[in-house]
Amino acid sequence: MGLLSTIKSPSDLKGLSTSQLDDLAQEIRDYLIDSVSQSGGHLGPNLGVVELTMGIHRVFSSPHDTIVFDTGHQSYVHKLLTGRQDFSTLRKQGGLSGYPSRAESAHDVVENSHASTSLSWAIGIAAGRKLRGEGDRHTIAVIGDGALTGGMAWEALNNIADNPDLPLIIVVNDNERSYAPTTGGMADYLASLRASRKYEDLLDWSKRKLGRVPFGQQVYATAHGVKKGLKDIVSPQGMFEDLGLKYLGPVDGHDLDAVETAMSQARSFGGVVLVHVLTEKGHGYVPATEDEADRFHAVGVINPETGLPLEVSGRSWTDEFSEEMVALGHERRDVVAITASMLMPVGLKSFAETFPHRVFDVGIAEQHAVTMAAGLSFTGLHPVVAIYATFLNRAFDQLLMDCALHNQGVTFVLDRSGVTGTDGASHNGMWDLAISSIVPGLRVAAPRDGAQVRRALRESVDIDDGPSVVRFPKGSVKASIVAHRHVDGVDVLREASNPDVTLIGLGSMAEVALAAAEKVAAEGYEVQVLDPRWVLPINPALLQLAGDSKAVAVIEDGVVNGGVGQRLADSSDRAVWCYGIPNEFLDHGSRNQVLDHVGLTSDRLADSLLQRLNG
Repeated sequence: MGLLSTIKSPSDLKGLSTSQLDDLAQEIRDYLIDSVSQSGGHLGPNLGVVELTMGIHRVFSSPHDTIVFDTGHQSYVHKLLTGRQDFSTLRKQGGLSGYPSRAESAHDVVENSHASTSLSWAIGIAAGRKLRGEGDRHTIAVIGDGALTGGMAWEALNNIADNPDLPLIIVVNDNERSYAPTTGGMADYLASLRASRKYEDLLDWSKRKLGRVPFGQQVYATAHGVKKGLKDIVSPQGMFEDLGLKYLGPVDGHDLDAVETAMSQARSFGGVVLVHVLTEKGHGYVPATEDEADRFHAVGVINPETGLPLEVSGRSWTDEFSEEMVALGHERRDVVAITASMLMPVGLKSFAETFPHRVFDVGIAEQHAVTMAAGLSFTGLHPVVAIYATFLNRAFDQLLMDCALHNQGVTFVLDRSGVTGTDGASHNGMWDLAISSIVPGLRVAAPRDGAQVRRALRESVDIDDGPSVVRFPKGSVKASIVAHRHVDGVDVLREASNPDVTLIGLGSMAEVALAAAEKVAAEGYEVQVLDPRWVLPINPALLQLAGDSKAVAVIEDGVVNGGVGQRLADSSDRAVWCYGIPNEFLDHGSRNQVLDHVGLTSDRLADSLLQRLNG
């Protein structure tokens, strides 16, 4: 690193010349491509915000001024400019987080990687600072156009509009995408703003003229070329103006001079300003801007020259769901799907290509998605809501009051349940079992392998008198585990005529339970292993099959408090040993490292079981 190595804090940017800034921007892009291709991470979003992040840091003074990123996966450039320039440990245990982290830097504020929260954080910070007499400190919220589809963002905008004097800057990073292309009315509205000027033709002109554009006026272009003039705001900024927000833009987010000028104007205004910045996700890296751009939102280890993966991953749990959804779609016209702007990651792309009119992408709006599903169910359809397990947290009220209370037949498919690992605390899907356990009538399946994913999905869409859940983890799915026998809905995976201990492995933990059972059996104990398949409500057959076992151990990749193990213990008069995730936020690391940390590997589990049995 050349110039980049001299940047120890954002203040170091302020003394650089224009040519040095251009060199630094290219150096940052080169570094991101080289380092993230080796570690994996969010490449596309960060390539798109290089000049934008530099411009913000040149105009404002972090951490005196507070920058909030929505979501935090676009903070890699911010990390580099705040002195964190060793990405060799990015998203690895003990290394840099893939999101902002207060433990890493005073420049980081919001660690949460769930979208659409930044504006609520920002008005809270700005209002709090003003009340404390710190009105000279600005708050800058950087929110993507995808995150702006979330309802919480609009709740905040409504409140912000009622507080126009706060020193608050809203930067809409408009790249027309969240994970995939942004859809919906807000996307169409922003598109109308983009169409009001051909911004590629305005690069040089905006550099010279934007500094002279007062608030309440708009530069624009026509299909016949640039009109070097000003136009009074009547439209298309009318919606933001109607909300009482001062609007500035659109601004080319890859023209550092234009970004700085816009930010300086916003800063000097003294109140709430919305700055509309146009960027390109993956800017400067050809593979990330071509047809498969969505693949570069987050990458594994790739060849930096071609963008192609170097690690060939196996068949995933998501693949099993994806294929079975298409098969069900052919068989049942009532099956429809809902995604919250995550069509590809949750495995609905093939279903959408096959049945385009039976998929609803609602944007980053899980609450709306779940209640909409209830409405679809009311009409006689069977909706499948496919989201990451961590995002079910956001729609708990809708699951409880709109689906369960009304006995609506809605299937929730929770991808990346349990420990996900490298994305850290906010992405671990470790709360869904505890949440589900208190919802009356909710049925939850935890398939142990790919074949069981398909089976559970089919059984779930047959449930029409209430909601149901099918959950599975991140990563590659291994070979099917064949049951010795089936008893009242429970699969017996390992037989024992007179078991000393019965292990109940939920979902992917069935494989861990079997491996631990072998180690315990090698010490002379009789061990039985069961898979309940449908884990909630508790199947009474589990305790019947446990027979005279001295103890029953439940192994689950969810929090122990309120989990399946504790539910089973509540209905049993014998010892139930609960193995799961402690009630704490888990630091990032590989999935196996995190599982080992919480004692959910076969070795750790076997050691604990033997200690208890020998005690």
